[in-house]
Amino acid sequence: MKVIQKQLSIKTQAGKVSYIDITADLRKLIEAAEIKDGFCAITTPHTTCSVIFEEYVHDKDWKGDEYLQVDQNRILDKLIPRQFTESDYLYPGPEHVAFLKELAAADPNYLPDPVSILNADAHIKGSLFGASETVIIKDEQPLIGSVGYLYFVDWDQNRERTRTCNLMLMGE
Repeated sequence: MKVIQKQLSIKTQAGKVSYIDITADLRKLIEAAEIKDGFCAITTPHTTCSVIFEEYVHDKDWKGDEYLQVDQNRILDKLIPRQFTESDYLYPGPEHVAFLKELAAADPNYLPDPVSILNADAHIKGSLFGASETVIIKDEQPLIGSVGYLYFVDWDQNRERTRTCNLMLMGE
């Protein structure tokens, strides 16, 4: 049995939920690995991100977002409004702010500005949608149908970042 791992670096945008189509990356990995039958686990280590499976939509808005994603964001914004101030949600709390300030002093990936962590909404969406998808591979093809696509989603709109997506392929 072959086991192959690949890590994608994904740039996300500030000011909007970022949906990145990773379907082509999955197909290239399957082809390069020469795995006939198996599966691929696709995960993110980020608590404000998700990996989702949904229909590809050809129509896009002025910002380049697919209509289905725009509709999804509109519904989610009603259910889980964006956090703009420290009083919108209980998160992050004083102890967590202190922890994150210490973390920022040691790791440049974290900002020392507490406003950058006003993202309770992104954490909740990440929890609801989950951090992974698993795709079955049969006859060297992912079983995702003709309109099914895989997307890496960064729910945190506070800043532009480079995120990580992990793929682990197993099969023969």
